[in-house]
Amino acid sequence: MTTNEKMDRGTDAMKAHLTSDLSVMEIRQTRRGFCQELMGCEARTEFKYFVGDNQIATSLEDAGCCCRIFCTAIHPFKMEVKELNTEAELLTVDRPCACAAFPCKCCCYQEASFTSGGQPLGSIKEDCYYCVVAFKVFDESGQEIYYLAPPTCCGGICFNFCTEGNPCGKGCCKLPFRIYPPGQRETGSDAPYIGKILKKPKSAMTEVFTDANAFEVTFPNDATTQQKAILVGTSIFLNAAFFEGDEGAGQGS
Repeated sequence: MTTNEKMDRGTDAMKAHLTSDLSVMEIRQTRRGFCQELMGCEARTEFKYFVGDNQIATSLEDAGCCCRIFCTAIHPFKMEVKELNTEAELLTVDRPCACAAFPCKCCCYQEASFTSGGQPLGSIKEDCYYCVVAFKVFDESGQEIYYLAPPTCCGGICFNFCTEGNPCGKGCCKLPFRIYPPGQRETGSDAPYIGKILKKPKSAMTEVFTDANAFEVTFPNDATTQQKAILVGTSIFLNAAFFEGDEGAGQGS
């Protein structure tokens, strides 16, 4: 496969929106009704995608009802991100069922794969870890392109909640997964990183009455269109694995 063929992967919609000058994207989960939440109904996850104040795309989870209710943090699903109005595909996330996060892990890794227009873009897979979860992100050929992990403290055994500000003030509920160059395994508070996926704090009403989440993806400066699509898909995967419902939220902290 030539270099041009690798660079030309993905749909026209993906290439039109995930351009070289795009540095930040916000992903907002659609709020569910209070009565629906109170009755324990686990609706299909829906997201809206924003560049600045402009919504560019939407997505709706394709997963079985029983899996969503009883296996919230580990349920398999497919999710297609579609351009707003035209419904042209930007990318598709495919997550199989796998074991949830634990204090340590050396097998049964969580993973997801990303495609666009039927062409493989890349994948993400849990790395062997102790105490704090970590992931490797790969391109379509299986080459590692990023290492993903939250900032740590106490010698790497605890999540550092203070990196985005005072956790009792403006930094409250901000949970970042930092993007590191491939091969890097140092994830302390001062470790250099090249981008991040930040779970943003919710308003008090949203926090109390719904489990809708919002993420801000800051792309690495040299990320290609394909790599940006992978990171957008990674945000969807992280929400399902760590922040979706009460079980996922507990794993993410």
